[in-house]
Formats: sequence, C-alpha cells, structure tokens
Amino acid sequence: VEMRDPYTAGHQRRVARLAVAIAREMGLPDDQVQGLRMAGVVHDIGKIHVPAEILSSPAKLSNAEFEIIKTHPLAGYEILKVIDFPWPVAEIVYQHHEKLDGSGYPRGLKGEEILLEARILTVADVVEAMTSHRPYRPGFGVFPALQEISRNKGKFYDAAAVEACLRIFMEQNFAWE
Repeated sequence: VEMRDPYTAGHQRRVARLAVAIAREMGLPDDQVQGLRMAGVVHDIGKIHVPAEILSSPAKLSNAEFEIIKTHPLAGYEILKVIDFPWPVAEIVYQHHEKLDGSGYPRGLKGEEILLEARILTVADVVEAMTSHRPYRPGFGVFPALQEISRNKGKFYDAAAVEACLRIFMEQNFAWE
C-alpha cells in the first residue's frame, strides 16, 4: 500500500497506535487490544485496489472517485478474510467507516451491529485523518479533530471511545510519535 500511497502507511501505524491507547484507556483485555492493533495496522489495505491517482489526488474527489474510495473496506475484508487471525481482523477492517447512526459505509450498520473494535478504530481514524496533512489539504490539528468527535459523540462515534480518546489527549498528552 505504501508504495502506491506513502501517506497510508504512516496513517495506518498512527491509527493503530491511537486505537490501542483508546482501547487500553477503556480497559479492554490485552488479547482484544492486540487484535485491534493488528486491524489498525492493516485497516486501509483495501486501498491497493484504488487507483494511485485517486489516492494522491491534490483536488477534491469527484462523486465517482469517492465511490471508488468507498470500496476499500470491502476490498480489505476480501484480502484479510482468508487469513486465520485469532481476532475478527477482517470484519473490523470491513466496518471501520461505519457510523453509529447508520450513515457510514459500506453496509450502513448501526450501533451495536458495529464491533466495538471497529467503533474504536473509527474514532482513531477520524482523529488521525483530521490532524494529518493530505495531498489536497493541510492538517486541521488536534483540537478541531477532538471537537469533531465530541460534537458527534453518540451520533456517529462510540461515546466511550470518544471519552477515552479525549482523556488520552487532554490528560495524558498523547503524541503521535
């Protein structure tokens, strides 16, 4: 993935690191945390099926291009489902763009239909994506990212995961590297 989109490799590592910190703050057992770490490290592997020119586009994506981007969770699931992980890694990857209210993709899952690990990964993914520079925009910084998850806590994002993420940044001074 990183050969086609250098941003994605660093993004996956940072998301995995934050997701693990959130899970630990929430008191998840070590085995579940390790499964989440694995899912975080590979959550965008499906982007290998997305054309590089879309991944690195400096312009706002067209609706058609965004529809192609939205195929990456299923593509990741298809790649990972054949690997015998001791955790539901493929399903977590499949669900990492779902939102509590059903407005996410690719399946429009709601609430408890979404695995807890995927709900945590979603929060970590949103925070990292908003803080990082992208080909088409500069990073927004941590504060706007934390405002986004706070504003949509319980609507799009798991409340416990959001609260844990806020504590990590505000009380524990979480840093990406």
